[in-house]
Amino acid sequence: MPAAGSSGVRRRGGGPVSAWQRLVALLPFEWAQFVFMQNALLAVLCASLLFALLGALLINQRMAFFSDAIGHAALTGVALGVVLGLGDPLWAMVAFAVLLAAAMTLLRRVARASDDTVISIFMSFAVALGVVILSRGGGFAKYTAYLIGDVLSVAPADIARLLGLIGLVLAFYLGLFNQAMFVSLNPSLAGSRRIRVRLVELAFAALVAAVVTVSIQWVGLLVVNALLVLPAAAARNTAPSVAGYIRNAVMISMASGVAGLVASYYWATATGATIVLFAMGFYLLSLARRRP
Repeated sequence: MPAAGSSGVRRRGGGPVSAWQRLVALLPFEWAQFVFMQNALLAVLCASLLFALLGALLINQRMAFFSDAIGHAALTGVALGVVLGLGDPLWAMVAFAVLLAAAMTLLRRVARASDDTVISIFMSFAVALGVVILSRGGGFAKYTAYLIGDVLSVAPADIARLLGLIGLVLAFYLGLFNQAMFVSLNPSLAGSRRIRVRLVELAFAALVAAVVTVSIQWVGLLVVNALLVLPAAAARNTAPSVAGYIRNAVMISMASGVAGLVASYYWATATGATIVLFAMGFYLLSLARRRP
């Protein structure tokens, strides 16, 4: 069911997004004839790739709760954007998320408390601060869209941001993947091998913060962590090697994303949450094929 004001395939214009729209319009499905679904499909594929690549490392580094904290802290980023009078709070959200990620990463190494305690403290503070600022004067209701997200509102400029993030993640994989894997296994040993452990951790934390924050406006902060964790967790149950682990995570993430997007179109449900249901289905199936 198309959204109000949606139109059919755009007939004019150029560029990669327009070429993609013409390609998707050839599919023999009702939903493929609408521009907002064509854009949403491309955004879901891009975001699914990002979630799979980062989620695989998150699981290995036992940082699933970390990404959840970053997602919830996005409310404070929105609040800072409002206080600063920004028309689009995205950059305030990204800046705050990166700073928070850096603070949590550094404090995890120096605090006597456990990692989950440190992360919980920061998340609680950030969420409370964001709610206090946004609820001042009773105006919190207009920001609840960030809780659920709306991938059907994605625009070509948003897709360009996702493509830029894919470039950053691929650069991280090419330059620091082996170091990040080593650090996740044994930080002390990695440090003795002249790997700059803190730099690797900070770079990865900042990357997770940027991807989570940019994606929240489409998938919602309530489910963004599940989209990062579930495909990677399912892939880990079935992969015989690191390469297979990454490959399976990407395949499961993309399959869940496309299936959830199409299902949400016909069911008239929130896309992000629908994608999570399919990802959970893949995870349950992976338990039956779990490698010993």
